[in-house]
Amino acid sequence: MTDLFKTKPIPPLAEALRPNTLDEVIGQRHLLGPGKPLRVAFESGRPHSMLLWGPPGVGKTTLARLTANAFDCAFIAISAVFAGVKEIRAAMEEAQHTLNQHRRRTLLFVDEIHRFNKAQQDALLPFVESGLVTFIGATTENPSFEVNSALLSRAQVYVLESLNEEEMRELLKRAQSKVLGDLTFEEAAVDTLIGYADGDARRFLNLLEQAASAAQASNSLLVDSSLVENALSMNARRFDKGGDNFYDQISALHKSVRGSNPDAALYWLTRMLDG
Repeated sequence: MTDLFKTKPIPPLAEALRPNTLDEVIGQRHLLGPGKPLRVAFESGRPHSMLLWGPPGVGKTTLARLTANAFDCAFIAISAVFAGVKEIRAAMEEAQHTLNQHRRRTLLFVDEIHRFNKAQQDALLPFVESGLVTFIGATTENPSFEVNSALLSRAQVYVLESLNEEEMRELLKRAQSKVLGDLTFEEAAVDTLIGYADGDARRFLNLLEQAASAAQASNSLLVDSSLVENALSMNARRFDKGGDNFYDQISALHKSVRGSNPDAALYWLTRMLDG
């Protein structure tokens, strides 16, 4: 059995476990439970523009894709990090073409909408107002401060929450049943992984992949606390000069200080000094 396990690569968990229906979404019960706002919106049969505000890894992109599927909309995704007015206009032309040729409306998903400046956000307004596209923006920042009032008034704001420990464990069970198979996790190892993930489902799945790969490399079907600590400590030492790791870690340090969390601030400062 162990040899068989060794020959099978671990597929990307985030993609393998991406929900296909609203009922498969883990977390956000305050929005998706029976009678709750987003559930009611889905059941209404009429999509509307919205802003999804929440920390990373809570399902903002997934909810946008599910909305497009539920209402049979074409789906266009752009990132405010890389896109500008030119990309917005191109997306609107594509949406108009889809409507003219296929009588099908488009859902435009803008990730990190808070990174658009005023002119870029204003470029969306006439198309959202005319109904050419249903607009969904995702942001980790407070929309009241980062999104133009004109655009804000045309979109319903939904606040998403970090996953709690119970939801993380549910995510682990789904990963085991769908992908990880016979791989088992020691309780202390699960606690460590959940602690490192800090409510971020995407980070949790990445940590599971690291742990599964470490177990695979050691020809083991058990992930214990020792294996997890070794796998994560190797990852913790990764660093770079002005690259993704640098900015991710300095961002975590800033958020820890702003959130008045001295333990977290000291942790991220130590990580950076060590790197």
